Amino acid sequence: MLSIERWHRQTKNFSRAKRPLSAPVVLTENINGVCFVSSTSCNALSYGITPGMPLANARALEPTLQAVPADTRADSKMLESIADWANRYTPWVSICGCDGLWLDISGCAHLLGGEQALVKDLAMRLKNFGFTSHYGVADTPGAAWAVAHYGKENKLIVPSAQRSALSSLPVVALRIGDMGAAELIRLGIRNIGDLYVLPRAALVKRFGKLISKRLDQALGRLPEPISPRRQSPKYRVTRSFFNPINRVASVEVNLFQLLNSICSALEAAGQGVRRLSLDLFLVDGVTKTLCVGTVQPIRDSKRIAELFTESLSKIDAGFGIETMILSACVVEPLTASQTNVLADEIDENMASLAPLLNRLGGRLDFERVTTFVPRASHLPDRAVEQLSVFAKRMQKPWPEMQIRPLVLLYQPEFIESIAGVSNFQPPKIFRWRNSRYSVRSIEGPERIAPEWWRCDSAWAKGFRDYWRIEEEEGHRFWLFREGKRGRQSNSSRWYLHGLFA
Repeated sequence: MLSIERWHRQTKNFSRAKRPLSAPVVLTENINGVCFVSSTSCNALSYGITPGMPLANARALEPTLQAVPADTRADSKMLESIADWANRYTPWVSICGCDGLWLDISGCAHLLGGEQALVKDLAMRLKNFGFTSHYGVADTPGAAWAVAHYGKENKLIVPSAQRSALSSLPVVALRIGDMGAAELIRLGIRNIGDLYVLPRAALVKRFGKLISKRLDQALGRLPEPISPRRQSPKYRVTRSFFNPINRVASVEVNLFQLLNSICSALEAAGQGVRRLSLDLFLVDGVTKTLCVGTVQPIRDSKRIAELFTESLSKIDAGFGIETMILSACVVEPLTASQTNVLADEIDENMASLAPLLNRLGGRLDFERVTTFVPRASHLPDRAVEQLSVFAKRMQKPWPEMQIRPLVLLYQPEFIESIAGVSNFQPPKIFRWRNSRYSVRSIEGPERIAPEWWRCDSAWAKGFRDYWRIEEEEGHRFWLFREGKRGRQSNSSRWYLHGLFA
């Protein structure tokens, strides 16, 4: 587990003051009307100015101190971009607080020559981007965090050596808060090693469970799961370049080779891919991500590469791309029979439209390409739902349903009966939307009752008797009248709910 502590970026926030970086500079934030120091430059630390100090006290230490208001939203957005950039080292990256990152490098360090080489490369790149960083590597997240924030010499803890490495660190390194650390220091417990010899029951009784929990997590006695910021991909392949590339043709060639590697692994596992993402890591630290999706699982490199063509043509590589990572985020079983017989998963029309839908999804966004699918409900308002064509549960057959109109009004509209008013049959002449209609033929009724487990206001009054009618000019309508539950339907109010033609 690798923990990175980010103090500040000198080239962005401090440049807003338009003053030389050699002057002591601090970022400030206002809390309840009092201005506090939230971050400091390196030379401001030499004057004894630390984060959390009131700005008035800081100016007393150094009158020439320059203060710049902190932009927490910009800092949060910047930290997210750093987290995306750190995916080049491991897919398991999580944000820690407002100034740090967790990187689970288990099984990844050997790809860069070991933990020492990985940390050296990461620290060098962050420094080139203008960041001051501190790191710690350990078996547990708690130990890595403690070493990154309060360790002075050895930042890489060998396996199973957390106990000895943490013993000399201050108790605040256990992430117990300033109040908890101050209470321990008041009793003479200054280092983590002082907690090893204390009875656990007495410690919990006096200070609660937090200190005991953090200590056990740091020593590996209790698990501390770290959730990644992005979903961990099923398959992932990486390619780094000694000389960065910036031509679209070069990117396409390398992408095709990455696709061949993933498709070979998918074929061996009997899987097909539904969603892929391509991460491009530029020399200047910018990370650009391209995503494509398919309506059915495939593992054809040429067909998948075509989906990336339009997005790649719009990429500005700047000074060049130094690393490409292709990830298969969503995979599904794809057997030999499914490549020929698609009727089990998707109808023939959808299968023939698959190439078009794949391109539309990549251009417009996957959630914007939708279709109507059946829903298990006999109410006409809820009989269908709109889903993305890329949704897995979209692939289900339409059941045999009663005759329904082509157009269903958003809300049933009241019609004015002119002649032939009856409690059991539709009117012979009625007016709707300022037009007069004479009924020529009728079909029905069809009684539809509300679902007893739903409290829908539109159906709260009771059942409905629907009729299909045809007027003299050939137009067909869907009319209904409402009835109370447990009573005969004697309402004379009629409504129009749909149009057949």
